[in-house]
Amino acid sequence: MSFRFIDLFAGIGGFHGALSALGGECVYASEIDRAAARIYARNWGFIPDGDITLSANETTMNVPEHDVLVGGFPCQPFSKSGKQKGMDEARGTLFWNIAKIIEVRQPRIVLLENVRNISGPRHVHEWEVIIETLRLLGYRVSSKPLVVSPHRIHPNFGGRPQVRERVFIAATRTGELGNLIGKEPALPNIEKFHQNWNIQSWSLEKDLPIDSKMTPANKKLVTLAETEKLWIEAWDEFVQLFKAAHPGQNLPGFPLWADEWVASGDLKIPNGTPAWKANFLRKNAEFYTENKKIISKWKKKYSNLEEFPPSRRKLEWQAQDAKSLHETVMHFRPSGIRAKKATYVPALVAITQTTILGKQARRISTREGARLQGLPEWFDFLDQPQSTTFKQLGNGVNIGAVYNVMKALVMRDLDLLGSNSGLVKSILGAPNDPSEYLSSYQIPTNSMARKVVQAGVGPREFEKNSKFHRVVK
Repeated sequence: MSFRFIDLFAGIGGFHGALSALGGECVYASEIDRAAARIYARNWGFIPDGDITLSANETTMNVPEHDVLVGGFPCQPFSKSGKQKGMDEARGTLFWNIAKIIEVRQPRIVLLENVRNISGPRHVHEWEVIIETLRLLGYRVSSKPLVVSPHRIHPNFGGRPQVRERVFIAATRTGELGNLIGKEPALPNIEKFHQNWNIQSWSLEKDLPIDSKMTPANKKLVTLAETEKLWIEAWDEFVQLFKAAHPGQNLPGFPLWADEWVASGDLKIPNGTPAWKANFLRKNAEFYTENKKIISKWKKKYSNLEEFPPSRRKLEWQAQDAKSLHETVMHFRPSGIRAKKATYVPALVAITQTTILGKQARRISTREGARLQGLPEWFDFLDQPQSTTFKQLGNGVNIGAVYNVMKALVMRDLDLLGSNSGLVKSILGAPNDPSEYLSSYQIPTNSMARKVVQAGVGPREFEKNSKFHRVVK
């Protein structure tokens, strides 16, 4: 291996997959969730440490030397007392522990990932503290957020059909400790990985790909409940009625709220109604007035939707000219049933909002969810519940996104890293698509981590039997 990396807040190992494919060797990982750590150990052959605050603090540094630090860190509110910023202000948060590792170990590259809101208006202060801290520690880092989503990355570079906008904080050590406040570098340029790709070109059947055959046990896990099938069939019948009445016309793009369908002349909007809601109420009233005949017929057949939960009496049509709900992908959301074209899917979240494949009339499987995150086919979730697996996938990082951000960061900072260094040669010489490496990745058969999980221990036993809170020398 050409460089060493540490994997903080590691989850099930999205960063590990990307950095391994770039030629790196993991020398330390931390993950406090026992179930996720067990899956990490099973698949990457490395047992994560537990609580990072016990291994990296004011008096202890049990994190080994490394070249690259990566992590999808939790964002916590920082103190706003006075005008002081930097490490002292981050004290008591998990970012402070990251900063402490950086201060002591001085890795050449730091790559952190978080949800898009980390750079939004609600977290302005936290964002400023993070950027200023890294600059005080001597790192070149842009104060602008680098927003990356796998659905925008060309499949030849490891893109996947999932909208997953995440902010990356990409920093490289300069050696100018404490002298970089106010210096504003360009963001790493990821346009190369977007070129010649139209996001409407994704096809879930081909690019995910969707499983055509499933075992009876797996099929049972993704089968829709009878009530869910009823909601889909009812709304699909509505789509057919509308399209028959309006040939060549698409359903409107605003949310259809069956509970608010009244004639325009009867519409009464209470005082204090937010402007956005008042606008939707007017549009729904106009829609009802224009389509009263088919709506009345449809609602009568389904007993005015009285047995439908409130959120299932709403339809958000984002599928443009699709002829049927069975041509779309759907999500059962608190705001309604959302339908869109079967190109790319929204970000993986909890199982209750897992993507529903209209043509297959089922939810996506955990294997398909793993593919959306760029995990290889051999990746194993052992015997844990499906809900736990989807939680882990929903909390994970996409391998292709990390892989290409690392390449772009190295290209930006060749002047600091040196074009002839082993780290640079390894990363820039890696295949275009990380799956080329990961498809044949093999865990050492004598790995202690592999032996532990092959013994069949559960997450609680895993903590007890695997030196989960081990001390790194």
